[in-house]
Amino acid sequence: MQRGNRDELFSSVGPFSWPAWEALTAARASEYTRRCLRLRESRRQLIPPPTPTIPSTAFCPCSPLAGSLCNPTWASSPLTEKEGGRSAATMAGDQLQVLNALDVAKTQLYHFTAIVIAGMGFFTDAYDLFCISLVTKLLGRIYYFDPSSDSPGTLPPNVAAAVNGVAFCGTLSGQLFFGWLGDKLGRKKVYGMTLMLMVICSVASGLSFGHTAKGVVATLCFFRFWLGFGIGGDYPLSATIMSEYANKKTRGAFIAAVFAMQGFGILGGGIVALVVSAAFKNHFDAPTYAVDRAGSTVPEADYIWRIILMLGAAPAALTYYWRMKMPETARYTALIAKNAKQAAADMSKVLQVEIVEEQDKVEHLTMKEANSFGLFSREFARRHGVHLVGTTTTWFLLDIAFYSQNLFQKDIFSAIGWIPKPATMNAIEEVFRIARAQTLIALCGTVPGYWFTVAFIDTIGRFTIQLMGFFFMTVFMLGLAIPYHHWTTAGHHIGFVVMYGFTFFFANFGPNSTTFIVPAEIFPARLRSTCHGISAAAGKAGAIVGAFGFLYAAQSRDPTKRDKGYPAGIGVRNALFVLAASNLLGLILTFLVPESKGKSLEEMSGENEEEQPTSSPVPYSRTAPV
Repeated sequence: MQRGNRDELFSSVGPFSWPAWEALTAARASEYTRRCLRLRESRRQLIPPPTPTIPSTAFCPCSPLAGSLCNPTWASSPLTEKEGGRSAATMAGDQLQVLNALDVAKTQLYHFTAIVIAGMGFFTDAYDLFCISLVTKLLGRIYYFDPSSDSPGTLPPNVAAAVNGVAFCGTLSGQLFFGWLGDKLGRKKVYGMTLMLMVICSVASGLSFGHTAKGVVATLCFFRFWLGFGIGGDYPLSATIMSEYANKKTRGAFIAAVFAMQGFGILGGGIVALVVSAAFKNHFDAPTYAVDRAGSTVPEADYIWRIILMLGAAPAALTYYWRMKMPETARYTALIAKNAKQAAADMSKVLQVEIVEEQDKVEHLTMKEANSFGLFSREFARRHGVHLVGTTTTWFLLDIAFYSQNLFQKDIFSAIGWIPKPATMNAIEEVFRIARAQTLIALCGTVPGYWFTVAFIDTIGRFTIQLMGFFFMTVFMLGLAIPYHHWTTAGHHIGFVVMYGFTFFFANFGPNSTTFIVPAEIFPARLRSTCHGISAAAGKAGAIVGAFGFLYAAQSRDPTKRDKGYPAGIGVRNALFVLAASNLLGLILTFLVPESKGKSLEEMSGENEEEQPTSSPVPYSRTAPV
């Protein structure tokens, strides 16, 4: 434009012309947007374009048209580029610096520290929940001995169901309560409560007292319930803390590594039972039940189950100090407590980088509609209702099969003849044999499955692993059930054990891991612990069905093969068919669960979404620049 024409243009309306100003601003904004998109490709991080309401004197320094000020509020103008179905500009612009720093952080020492601290809680959880199955036969021999019976004493049906299942009732209650409390008081505060409850009740379980069998069992069940209550809180809190600490690239592997400690807990319980029973076996040589009914259970055998239960407190107690030293997660501090300064300070120490507090942006984010709806609102049902149905139903169906298999391995192994008949062993020998069988299954099937998940979850994805796991669990269950009579004949026991081990492998390299991981990733921060607790509680409801239902269902129709005091059931073969059907239904419902691989927690939950139309541009402000 010639100087004379430009002067004529400006003089036509006075010293300042809005049309010329708008043209200049639009040119600069267009150039800036193009440069930002090019920078995004090189930095893999989007720099938001300016909104038209900001005067042209304030441009980002990365632009050659820079003015005197870089205004961080230029984050609301939408772009046409999409990431994961959401506006990339919206997602990047509204993300807090402290959360973005966590999402893109390289794997560091603090990641592994968090895995160990949270993982030792899960080691204790699994040890405490599953070690009871190692000693229930011993409890029956000690407290329900009948000298007139041709077979050793066993727990009556209602007592066996209570001893095996009461901890799961406590766990279900704890998951709901502590999951909710973790969103109200903070993850860290509640984390310490659950750990101390687990330590105290583990020790108290081993010290169960009473002058009669009923007194001992009642006391044991009381403390096992509260032990389960503490364990229940560890599920949502461990998963939530690890998900909120992890980066988005390897988040699945980190959460899976915490959960994989469950495998070591099961293995550890078997090893402890092996060591303790072997030590007592060497010192107290007792005859078999068939030779001497009363003498087959030495008085010192009462110490075995107590020692095994009490040792579950050790790993949790050892990690209590470090659990209390962990800072609160930045997502709770910033998005729920609304304390940007504390969040930035905590994560600056953890990441060893300088992070700027953004209190204004925190206030802006927490006031948005996407961050204000409650658990029982229509908005939650619209956004996450299907997801919650998916996580709860798949976890419920998985745990029916998983806990049935774990708690009643001894009964299945006895049914196929892998463990000798009780009358041919003394009490300590029976504990040793059961522990050896369960340790072998854990070592060959359970533990490897967890770590396959750790290795492949961020490559294959959660959805694929869960689908594959349910499929192969169904296949191997049917492989056990259809030719069941073949497996129970002499010489085929090893084949049964191998097939049985594969069901554990694909449970853990499959839905047992993914049902724990996904609920910690897909729900909003202010409801994350609560929703994980609800999902986990649904799983424990399935465990209760497995613990109580399989105990009765697996009983034979033949009275001579049935445990004393039990009504006729459908038998182990038909029970395996039921578990296969449960796995197949879980496979179908997996399609309700979204894939969260490689996405930030805010992207999955929609916490950074703007409720604004994108079909037409926002009109420019008519405020004159200064």
